[in-house]
This record gives sequence, C-alpha cells and structure tokens, in this order.
Amino acid sequence: METKSNFWQRIGLQDWFLTDETNGLNGKTPQLTPEAVYSYIIEKFRESIRELSFADRVVFYHEFIISFNEEDYREFIENKQGIFGLIVQETVKKFYEILKEYRVGGKTVEPSGSKWVFRLVSHPDYVRGDKGFIGKLLPDNNQKAENLRVTFIPRQTGIAQTFDVNNDILKGFTYYSDGYMEIPYEAQLEYVEGNPVQGDQTLIARLETIIPDKQYAGKKIEFLIKTEDTIVSGSDEERQDSNIFKIPSDWANSPHLHIRYNKADGNFYLASFGELTTLNEVLVARSEINSPQWIALPLNSRLLLNGIIGLNLFKS
Repeated sequence: METKSNFWQRIGLQDWFLTDETNGLNGKTPQLTPEAVYSYIIEKFRESIRELSFADRVVFYHEFIISFNEEDYREFIENKQGIFGLIVQETVKKFYEILKEYRVGGKTVEPSGSKWVFRLVSHPDYVRGDKGFIGKLLPDNNQKAENLRVTFIPRQTGIAQTFDVNNDILKGFTYYSDGYMEIPYEAQLEYVEGNPVQGDQTLIARLETIIPDKQYAGKKIEFLIKTEDTIVSGSDEERQDSNIFKIPSDWANSPHLHIRYNKADGNFYLASFGELTTLNEVLVARSEINSPQWIALPLNSRLLLNGIIGLNLFKS
C-alpha cells in the first residue's frame, strides 16, 4: 500500500525541516504564549515591508495566517477565550506605529487593501513547537495568486526558511472560526478603539449552505450575520438589502426564514415562512410574514429547507 506523503514531503522540504522529533532543545517544547504570537506577527510585518517595498512606496501584507501544531493551537486557545482579539488589537496598534515612522520619513504609505485580516490555523503535519507564516498582499481579492510566500520555523532547528508554495497547499490547513479576525484599515494610521471586528462590522454569526443546483455542486455558500435581523430567501428575492441571504436556488422560498439575534440573552430565534423547514430534524411551524412565531435557534444548528437545502448556523 502506498504511504501517504505529509505536507513537508509534498513541498520537498521534509529532510531539511523535520528531523528527529526527540532532538528538540533540551527535549522541551517552548510554551506558545500571547507574547510569542504577537512578536511573531510583528516580525513578519516588518519582514514584508523589507521584501515588498520599492522606490519610496511602502508595501506590506494585509493578511496574516499564523500556523501551529494542532496540540499547540488547542492549548493556546483553551482557557484563553478572547486572547486572540486582544493580540490583534495590540498588533494593529504596532503596525500603525511602524507605518507612521515611514510616513514621517517621507515615504509613501498607502494600503493595498481596505482591512487587516488575521487567522490562526493548525496543520496535522506540524510537530510540537513548529510555527509557520503565510502572508497575503490583498485579502479577499478576486485574483487568484499563483503562489503564496510561506515562512516556516521548525522546532528542531529554530532556523526560519521562506519559500513559495502553490495556493492549493492551503487545503491541508485547518481554519477555526475562533481564530479569525478582521479590522478595517485606518488611513490616518490611528487604531480606533472598538474597531476590531470579524467582518466589515461586528460579526455575530455565519450561515453556511450547500445547494443541489448543478452550477454550485460541491460548493459551500457562506453568509456573515452582522445585524440583529437576517432574512434567508430564495432566487426570486428582488430586494438587495445587506441583511438578506439570497440563496441562489428555486428550492428556497422568498422569503423562507427570519433569524433574529437577541442582544439581551445572546441567543438566536427563528421564524419560518417557507413551505417546509426542519430544525435539527424537528419540523418548524410555518408562520405568516406579518405574524412570526419565534422559536429558539441554537448555534451549530442544522436547518433543512423544503427537504433539499441544508443550512447551518455557526458561531462567528
């Protein structure tokens, strides 16, 4: 039987990076601390300026993907709820301090994107103590980059190595909703308190669906919930409001669902206007649009619209 190659073998760096796992420094793996994560991101930000800038133009990454071993990631997040958001806040403040220095020095400091994006990820082929960095110039743009710049520091050597990999290599990484943060870019290079968001505004939760229509076969469609009221509708929906999740399928009624977030108790509630809706395999009573009947909608719930379209509600 053919042995499955790991991540580092696939990109041709197995022998250089991953030596005997027992040969770490004094046999101990340094603890992954908030200071270590913060310092690592700042280091990579400065490095991106050195590598990307030209003439008098200061160029820098806007998206930062920081990768760890699965166990390191889990230990870092456990009992540290909210720590990633605090790290991101301080990181962006430092970014602006650095950019201000360049602007004062007469350099041109202009963004290549409208926001900062931060992601913490893990990879099953990383060993304890490994950490990696992937930088992107334009987050969420529509152009497909041929390669990504990756920096990896193995525990065994402690020596950083930077190389290019194809975009497809990211399929091996595990992304977490708790490890994702966006912050709008401030042109005046001043961090605005309260601006850290998970999206263009505060992200409350997200909806994810897979539909049977042929043109979307095998693809997930995601909608970010940023307001207290969200409408889920079908392809016949004519409204273009930002709180309407228009599912491009005739199998969803227009409208089909009304999802409401109650700030007071922090819970979601659901009313269904569609022909048939089930919530976690339980039939939901159909409401009149002007007289919704609200029921509790727990996070990580699975909805099924008209027995065809699967819809999931996840934490932001």
